Amino acid sequence: MVQAEPNSSSLADVLDRILDKGVVIDVWARISVVGIEVLTVEARVVVASVDTFLHYAKEMAKLERASSEDEIDFEQVEVASPEASTS
Repeated sequence: MVQAEPNSSSLADVLDRILDKGVVIDVWARISVVGIEVLTVEARVVVASVDTFLHYAKEMAKLERASSEDEIDFEQVEVASPEASTS
């Protein structure tokens, strides 16, 4: 009887994938007691390679500029993948 093993990845494979694609953790929390805001926490953690981060930072800056000028249609937004860009 042949037993199939689940696909396993080494730590190096997992880290390579995370750094290549990137991971964003965005947290927003508010604690209120009797209607009085006691604590608000806003945090964004980005884990990516420098190249991946810079590529997406440029794209996010474009989105922020367009949204501040009220010229953005999110249905039409296309973000190029880092592999496709040459700069």
